Amino acid sequence: MPLSKEDLVKYIKNSIPDSIITIEDLRGDGDHYSATVISKSFEGKTKVQQHKMVYDSLEGKMGNELHALMLKTKTE
Repeated sequence: MPLSKEDLVKYIKNSIPDSIITIEDLRGDGDHYSATVISKSFEGKTKVQQHKMVYDSLEGKMGNELHALMLKTKTE
Protein backbone atom coordinates (compact mmCIF):
# COMPACT_ATOMS: atom_id res chain seq x y z
CA MET A 1 0.00 0.00 0.00
CA PRO A 2 1.51 3.37 -1.01
CA LEU A 3 2.23 6.10 1.52
CA SER A 4 0.08 9.23 1.16
CA LYS A 5 1.52 12.75 1.12
CA GLU A 6 -0.30 13.45 4.36
CA ASP A 7 1.20 10.40 6.07
CA LEU A 8 4.66 11.32 4.80
CA VAL A 9 4.30 14.80 6.31
CA LYS A 10 2.95 13.30 9.56
CA TYR A 11 5.95 10.99 9.99
CA ILE A 12 8.46 13.77 9.35
CA LYS A 13 6.62 16.28 11.59
CA ASN A 14 6.45 13.74 14.44
CA SER A 15 10.23 13.39 14.36
CA ILE A 16 11.18 16.96 13.34
CA PRO A 17 8.36 19.13 14.78
CA ASP A 18 9.70 22.51 13.61
CA SER A 19 10.05 21.36 10.01
CA ILE A 20 8.47 23.06 7.03
CA ILE A 21 7.73 20.37 4.45
CA THR A 22 6.88 20.56 0.77
CA ILE A 23 5.92 17.30 -0.93
CA GLU A 24 5.43 16.65 -4.64
CA ASP A 25 4.08 13.35 -5.97
CA LEU A 26 6.35 12.78 -8.97
CA ARG A 27 4.26 10.13 -10.74
CA GLY A 28 0.83 10.39 -9.19
CA ASP A 29 1.18 6.87 -7.80
CA GLY A 30 1.82 7.66 -4.13
CA ASP A 31 5.12 5.83 -4.36
CA HIS A 32 7.56 8.38 -5.86
CA TYR A 33 7.90 11.69 -4.05
CA SER A 34 10.10 14.76 -3.96
CA ALA A 35 10.38 16.37 -0.54
CA THR A 36 11.95 19.59 0.68
CA VAL A 37 12.37 19.71 4.44
CA ILE A 38 13.46 22.91 6.18
CA SER A 39 14.38 22.77 9.86
CA LYS A 40 16.61 24.61 12.31
CA SER A 41 17.46 21.22 13.81
CA PHE A 42 19.60 20.58 10.70
CA GLU A 43 22.02 23.37 11.70
CA GLY A 44 25.57 22.12 12.16
CA LYS A 45 24.79 18.77 10.54
CA THR A 46 26.10 17.45 7.23
CA LYS A 47 23.68 16.77 4.38
CA VAL A 48 24.09 13.05 5.06
CA GLN A 49 23.13 13.55 8.72
CA GLN A 50 20.17 15.73 7.71
CA HIS A 51 18.91 13.15 5.22
CA LYS A 52 19.37 10.37 7.80
CA MET A 53 17.17 12.33 10.23
CA VAL A 54 14.40 12.44 7.62
CA TYR A 55 14.78 8.78 6.60
CA ASP A 56 14.81 7.71 10.27
CA SER A 57 11.53 9.59 10.78
CA LEU A 58 9.87 7.31 8.21
CA GLU A 59 10.13 4.36 10.61
CA GLY A 60 11.11 1.77 8.01
CA LYS A 61 8.57 2.87 5.39
CA MET A 62 11.34 3.73 2.89
CA GLY A 63 11.81 0.77 0.58
CA ASN A 64 8.49 -0.71 1.64
CA GLU A 65 5.41 1.53 1.37
CA LEU A 66 7.58 4.28 -0.12
CA HIS A 67 9.66 3.33 -3.13
CA ALA A 68 11.46 6.59 -3.98
CA LEU A 69 12.06 9.88 -2.19
CA MET A 70 14.07 12.65 -3.79
CA LEU A 71 15.11 14.67 -0.74
CA LYS A 72 16.32 18.24 -0.25
CA THR A 73 17.10 19.52 3.23
CA LYS A 74 17.77 23.10 4.33
CA THR A 75 18.24 24.99 7.58
CA GLU A 76 16.25 28.01 6.32
